[in-house]
Amino acid sequence: MDLQLMRSRTGVGFMVILCLVLSCKSAKVIGDGSIDEKLSAKNVIRKHYQNQTNFNTLSGKAKIDYSDGESTQSVNVSLRIQKDKAIWMSAPLGLVKAYITPTRVSFYNKLQNEYFDGDFSYLSELLGTELNFDNVQNLLLGHALFDLRKEKYDVSIARANYQLKPKQALPVFKALFQVEPTNFKIAAQQLSQPSKRRILEIDYKDYQKVSAWILPKRLTVAAIDSAHTNSIDIEYRNMEFNKQLNFPYKIPKGFTEIVLNKNDI
Repeated sequence: MDLQLMRSRTGVGFMVILCLVLSCKSAKVIGDGSIDEKLSAKNVIRKHYQNQTNFNTLSGKAKIDYSDGESTQSVNVSLRIQKDKAIWMSAPLGLVKAYITPTRVSFYNKLQNEYFDGDFSYLSELLGTELNFDNVQNLLLGHALFDLRKEKYDVSIARANYQLKPKQALPVFKALFQVEPTNFKIAAQQLSQPSKRRILEIDYKDYQKVSAWILPKRLTVAAIDSAHTNSIDIEYRNMEFNKQLNFPYKIPKGFTEIVLNKNDI
């Protein structure tokens, strides 16, 4: 198989897995959208975690547009999440399916008769820090990728949002978070590795109210390095909470396993 073609295919699947991948109920804090310049970083973070989304299951549709800078692809998928346990998606007719659990990242593609089945180690290598199921779930729900309560932050105002920057530089990468003032959800978050010229940017373009909770409506993810940019635009549709769901997934027999190495990521 042509190496460049394989990298393209695995890159698409890998980035989609990255993007298509919360138990005590707390009081919700809703603002009027105005900025309180006296609000401390500690209080911004506290309000963010007071608005954690509480649910058992979440399901709906997602429109995904992918671009690697040279070509674009668009697909509509069914999306199902069992909180803290599973993220599942399926393209029409089951041509492509993905299944993510706290220990497993797996997908298959019937068009190429290929599959990938592994853990989160390549995601961790990509960003230079340990990534897990919770990080991916947080990304989907408009929450900070990492626990903001574990570090101290400075707060400033940027683009009509509260901007949080660590007081002390984090090991390996730099981090920046913007929290919108209405629902105290994440407006944007960025992780970067200057030494490797890698940046992961996540922007939440809009939010929507579903039942009693606030969910992202549209978000974009861009993975940038010195050579190229992969970007994904995700739009959620017809989202529903707490339906009884199943997560059918079985890798077809005879498919070729995709074996990734660092050059493929």
